[in-house]
Amino acid sequence: MGGGRLTPTSASGVSSLLAKVTLADVAVGFGARLRQAGVPVTPEQEGRFTRAVLLARPLRLSELAQLGRVTLVSERRQLQLFDQTFAEVFRGLVDPAEGRGDTAAALEHSLSRRSLGSGTAPPGLERPPSGLGTVEAPDDGQEMPIGLLGAGERLAHKDFSNCTEAELAQLTTLIAALPLILPLRRSRRLRRRRHGSDPDLRATLRRAHRTGGDPLELVRRSNRRRARRLVMLADVSGSMEPYTRVYLHLFHGAVRVAGAETFVFATRLTRLTGALASTDPEQALRRAGVAAEDWAGGTKIGKSLEEFNERYGRRGMARGAILVIVSDGWEGGDPQLLGQEMARLSRLAHRVVWVNPRSARSGFMPSTAGMAAALPHVDKMVSGHSLDAVSTLLEAIRADSI
Repeated sequence: MGGGRLTPTSASGVSSLLAKVTLADVAVGFGARLRQAGVPVTPEQEGRFTRAVLLARPLRLSELAQLGRVTLVSERRQLQLFDQTFAEVFRGLVDPAEGRGDTAAALEHSLSRRSLGSGTAPPGLERPPSGLGTVEAPDDGQEMPIGLLGAGERLAHKDFSNCTEAELAQLTTLIAALPLILPLRRSRRLRRRRHGSDPDLRATLRRAHRTGGDPLELVRRSNRRRARRLVMLADVSGSMEPYTRVYLHLFHGAVRVAGAETFVFATRLTRLTGALASTDPEQALRRAGVAAEDWAGGTKIGKSLEEFNERYGRRGMARGAILVIVSDGWEGGDPQLLGQEMARLSRLAHRVVWVNPRSARSGFMPSTAGMAAALPHVDKMVSGHSLDAVSTLLEAIRADSI
C-alpha cells in the first residue's frame, strides 16, 4: 500500500505492470507509440505526463487518460489517435518499451506490487504512483481498477465468500498491492511559502533589516497539509469469517504504509496495530490471530465501539480521522447502545465509512436492528464484498482531499 501517508498499495489495482518497467519507461514508451501513431509528442511533454501521474496519483484509467490528454495532446484532431494508442498500451496489448528498442517483456495488465503496492518506488522515482486506473470491463462495460485486469479480472466481481482457497490466496496478493490514498487536511501550523495565502508580517519585518528597514519583499505563509488519520475496525465474528482473511491483508498494508490504527472485534475489542506492523504478512496475520481471542465468536458491536470510544476515540484517535468499520451489522447485544456509540463516533470522526458485504446482495435492506441503528450515523456505506468493491472502498477513503 502506497507511501508517505499514502496508503497501502491497496486502492485500486495491482498485479504486475511495472515489475520490470518503471514509470519513466512507461511514459517514454507511450510517447514513442504516440509518435508512431502520428501524434507529435516531445520529451518535455513526456516529462510533464510523468510528473502529472506522480502528483495526481490516478486510481482509474479514465483519470490517467485525462492526464495524458492534457499533457501529451496539443490539437483536437490528435485525440482519436491518442485514445486508440492509450487503449493499446494500457490494456497491455502493446509493449511500450518497444519504442526505445528494449527487450523487456510486454507490459502486463496490472501494476506490480513491487512497483506500486509495497511502498518501494521504482528506480529513479521518489515514491510510486497509487494505482493507475480503470478501463471498461469486457463483459459488463463497468469500469474496474487497472489492477483487476489480467490475472485479477476473472475475480474482480466474485464475492469473497464464494472463492476457493486458491482464489482467496490470489485475491489477498492483489489486495495487498492496492494503493490506499489518504485525504489531506490543513494543519494549524503555518509554514513559509513563496505563494502562501497569508502574509508573515514578522518575517517580512526581519527581512527588511537587510534593506535598511524598507520591506521590499513580502513574506507569505500557508497551512501545512497532512494526511488524515485512518482508523479501521473489522468484525471477526462467525458471520464475517469469509471476509475477515481478505480484510486483514488490507489492514496489514494500511498499518505498514499509512500508519493506520487497526482493531478487530467480536465480543470484545482487540487492537492489532502492533501485531500487524511486521514486514512479514504471514507472521503479522499469525500474531493477529493470537491477539484476538474471541475470533469467530458472537457479535457485540455496540459494546466494542463503546470500549473504543472510551479508551481511544475520545482521547484523540478518532478526532478528525477517516473511520472504517467492516461488519455485516448483525448485533448480538443492545442495538440502542450501538446507535449511541455510533453517534459519538460520527461527532468525532471526519468521515465514517461502513463496509457491509451483505449490502451487495439483491434486495438488501438495512433491516437488522444493528445496521438500522448504525446507518443514520454513517457517511458512506459500501459493500466491499469483492476485489472491485474494495477499490470503491478505497475511493471512499480518499474522498474530500483538499
